[in-house]
Formats: sequence, C-alpha cells, structure tokens
Amino acid sequence: MALPVCAVRAFEPPRQPERGAPARTTCPRRHSRVEAELAASRPGSVAASVRAGPPRGVSHGFHTRPLLDKPRKASSSLAGAACAPLFALLSRGRRRRMHVLRRRWDLGSLCRALLTRGLAALGHSLKHVLGAIFSKIFGPLASVGNMDEKSNKLLLALVMLFLFAVIVLQYVCPGTECQLLRLQAFSSPVPDPYRSEDESSARFVPRYNFTRGDLLRKVDFDIKGDDLIVFLHIQKTGGTTFGRHLVRNIQLEQPCECRVGQKKCTCHRPGKRETWLFSRFSTGWSCGLHADWTELTSCVPSVVDGKRDARLRPSRWRIFQILDAARNFHYITILRDPVSRYLSEWRHVQRGATWKASLHVCDGRPPTSEELPSCYTGDDWSGCPLKEFMDCPYNLANNRQVRMLSDLTLVGCYNLSVMPEKQRNKVLLESAKSNLKHMAFFGLTEFQRKTQYLFEKTFNMNFISPFTQYNTTRASSVEINEEIQKRIEGLNFLDMELYSYAKDLFLQRYQFMRQKEHQEARRKRQEQRKFLKGRLLQTHFQSQGQGQSQNPNQNQSQNPNPNANQNLTQNLMQNLMQNLTQSSSQKQNRESPKQNSGKEQNDNTSNGTNDYIGSVEKWR
Repeated sequence: MALPVCAVRAFEPPRQPERGAPARTTCPRRHSRVEAELAASRPGSVAASVRAGPPRGVSHGFHTRPLLDKPRKASSSLAGAACAPLFALLSRGRRRRMHVLRRRWDLGSLCRALLTRGLAALGHSLKHVLGAIFSKIFGPLASVGNMDEKSNKLLLALVMLFLFAVIVLQYVCPGTECQLLRLQAFSSPVPDPYRSEDESSARFVPRYNFTRGDLLRKVDFDIKGDDLIVFLHIQKTGGTTFGRHLVRNIQLEQPCECRVGQKKCTCHRPGKRETWLFSRFSTGWSCGLHADWTELTSCVPSVVDGKRDARLRPSRWRIFQILDAARNFHYITILRDPVSRYLSEWRHVQRGATWKASLHVCDGRPPTSEELPSCYTGDDWSGCPLKEFMDCPYNLANNRQVRMLSDLTLVGCYNLSVMPEKQRNKVLLESAKSNLKHMAFFGLTEFQRKTQYLFEKTFNMNFISPFTQYNTTRASSVEINEEIQKRIEGLNFLDMELYSYAKDLFLQRYQFMRQKEHQEARRKRQEQRKFLKGRLLQTHFQSQGQGQSQNPNQNQSQNPNPNANQNLTQNLMQNLMQNLTQSSSQKQNRESPKQNSGKEQNDNTSNGTNDYIGSVEKWR
C-alpha cells in the first residue's frame, strides 16, 4: 500500500542548504515542514501559488529566485492575493521589512511603504512615457540639428522643471487673483500712500479761496508746558478710533499708561502730574457725554484747574483767571459725510443707544423739556425703523455736526423762538465754519492717511503705526434708494454745506503742506550743492597754493608781478559772480512781473552773490 506523499516526505532526511549559502542561524518556525507542505498543497490556496524557494532561514543563492513570503494563513489568503503583485516591486531588503511589518500587523506602515514604492514606480513609468513622447516629437528636429543625447536630456529636464514650477505655483497660489501673476505691480511705479482714499478724482479743484494763514496750520505744542489738546467728539464720525490713536499709538517721551480692561488712560506731562490731553480716553466725559463746542469752551478751563482752584483762597482767584486766559487750548475734531453719519447713528439708536447722559448745557443751564422734546416715550428707541427716525422733528441727529461745532449762545441756545428759522440756520452755519477754520486741527473719516499726515505736521507728533482706511462700515451695509438719500440730505442740508466746506479746506491744507515739504527738500538740496561748490573751490585754491610754495623761482620767472595770482583769483571770482548774476536775472525775469523786475533782480542778485561769496570765504 503506497503511502501518501506527505507521509513519505515526513520520513525523508532533512534537506541540506545549498552550496555556498550561509548556515541557518534563526530558530525553526512553530509550524513543522509537514504542516507547511500540507498548506501549500491545498487546492485554491494563495500560498501554493506564491510559495517558492528554500524554507525560511536559508539564504537565497545568487541566481535563485527570491523568496516572496512564508505560507499565509487561510484568513489572510485574499489579502495575500491582492498584495502579491505589489511585493514583487520591492527589493529583497524591503521585502524582509515587509515580512516583519506583516507579522506585527502594522498595516499603516505597510500601506505607506507600498504607496511610496508605487509612487516611485509611477514616476519612473511617467519618465519613460514622457521620454518616448518627446522623442517622437523632437526626434526629427534632433536628427536635423544633429542633437546629441545630452541635448535631449537637457530639454527633458527643462520641461520637467517647468511642469514642476506650474504645479508648485498652483499649490501655493490657486486661482487667478494671485499677486505674483499681476505683472502690473512690477511695471507700475510705487503708489502714493496719500492717494485719493475716497475713490474720487486724484486731481483736486478747490472751490473756496483761503489765505495762507488758513492753510498753514502748525502749532508749537509744548507738552511740558501748559498746552492742552481738547478733542471734540462728534457721534459716529470715527472719533473713538481716533481717540484710541491719541492715547495708544503716538510717540511720546512719556507715553500714556493704558491698563488692560480699562477704557481711560493716564496721559501725564513729562515730570508732572498734569494731563496734556482732554478726551474721552484720558479724562472721561468730564463735561458731559459728547460735549459740543459751547459746552467745552466754558467747561474745560474750570475742569482742568478745578481741583487746584478749590483749595485756593478767594483773594487768589483773579491770578488764576489770568493764567487760564494765557493757557493754550488746542481744539481738534473729526468730521464725516453727513449721509453716512446719519445712517450710522440710526443703526446705533436701533441697537439701544440713547445718549441720555448728554447735558446740552448752554448759557449756564440745560434745555427744558419744552425746548428739547424727546422723540421716544420708553427707555430707548431700539428697533425704530428709518422712516420713524427721519419723521421726528426734534431729532438731534439732524444737522448734528453744525450744532456741535457752532456757538449756540448766538441763537439763544435751544430756544427756537428767539429768531426766525432761516436766520438761525445761517448764523449756526457761519459760526460752525468759523470755529472749524480756526481750530488747531480737524480730520475727515474718509481720509485716514491724510488725517494722520496733517496731525503729525500740525503738532509735530508722530504716530507709531499708520491709520487704516475702512471702506466697509455699518452705514455702507444699509441699502437705500435715491428718494431716501435725498430726504436725508434735505434733513442735513446744513451738515452737507459744512462738510463740503471742510473737505475743500482739508484737501487744500494737505496740498499746501505737501508743497511746503517738497520746497523744504529742494532748498536742502540747493544748500548741499552750494556746500559742495565751496569745497571744490577750497580744494582748487589749496592746490594752487601748494604748487606756488613748491616752485617759487619758477613762479617768479613766469610771473614777475607777485600779485598776479591774486589778480587771477579775483578775475575767476568776478567771472563766477557774473555768471551767477546773469542766471539769477534771467530766472527773475521769467518769474517776476516786468514792472518790478529791475528792483527784485538787483536784490536777488546781490543776496545770491553775497551768500555764495560768504560760503566761499568761510571755507577759505
């Protein structure tokens, strides 16, 4: 009776390793050889098709077929069938590592290793495919131009580099709005940081005629003395942002101390316990919530010196009244487009703002309820529609900027029966324009960078970081039709006239300061050129003097007259003076009128000549 093949092989002696192969150093597996052969002989088993080569622990020969894997269990047969083609791509060392990973069931590491190898194989295949494509395309050109193999490789490398750059660019900068793709940024000049911020025309055409004194606003602000900046804060004009700039964003010898969680900051003068700023964020609402011009001018002096005057005897009151008169109060404010400001105040009132704490003190007393009725009956006016907000005849939002900047004592404060309405409006508008023009500084919400520039030039105080122009506000989100906009403009017709006047004055001051700055820079360049000319003449005279001291006999033989060099120098100076005289006279004839050309030409010529001679004599 014939024995089964498995039984016969069980009684056979163990197979010896191949010649030249290293001896077996690892321990035998837990399963015997008979169990391995039985598993391999089962029909349909994946291990039967994958298993090949010597047993585990015996090294492969040099020309033998590499071992893929040990027999798999029945539960992992399908996974082995799926991974068998991928294992063939791995090197022998990598396959051994895969064996260890698979024994440890480290599927994550196995997948990563297979993915890396797969991508490498894909890249290799792509390289061959692209090489074949380019050989088909550029083959005739290479044969015509006698292009060698190095040229083909270089061309392929350039194409691959271009494709890689495109992929990286799409990853770093997706879409068509990439800044790197905007070639105009490289060709166009550097834009002016003080360009037109309200998207209006860059060329400004003035409407009003202002004097040089109205345009030149430069305050000799003494922060160590008694000068005081008073900020008149009009509602919804961006005054909160500007007030924060004054206490947190300005370069000072002794900066304001702002503590976390507190709105007020301590802004003391260097070495003193007095404040140099009267605003919401430094002294609070000391004269009432959003105090106007009438309230501030009568309240600020008494508040600033109130504590000190309270401890004085009555005999010394007259002395400190004189000191208060000598104190310099520099008023500043911010204005805004009336329609945007009106809509912003309506949205603020909708959220529950009332400003009930506003005192509205005028002529020593607040207004009565008959003089200033309320537009709502409840605690606030929250949720009111725009139509109801506009229909209230006593709404202080109407022409608020004119009322806040004018002297209300000229029209009887809030008593409307003192004078006719038309006359009252005219007096209020003229008073607001006059006060605004004579203020130390005012800015516009629509021109943040220009506002910063003019403040720095006016007070000689620089900000740490530039202002930011916000084009999207709560008022800009309100959509209104043309009819509602015209009605708002009608309700704020005084503010519209005041804002037009303020915008014209603001832009003229800005242009004037910029021109003045350019003139100062040009004057400094001219002084530097004069200085260099003087140095050149000095070196020329020194070189002549050294030459005469080295060869005195030769100079005497050539110039028997000892004063010849001096005459030569004088002639040179006369020629230079004549050239300067002619150039200055020509310039003066082009610029000055013909009737005054003679006198001004002589004055300018003499002044320029004297300055030039003085600079030369100084360096001699």
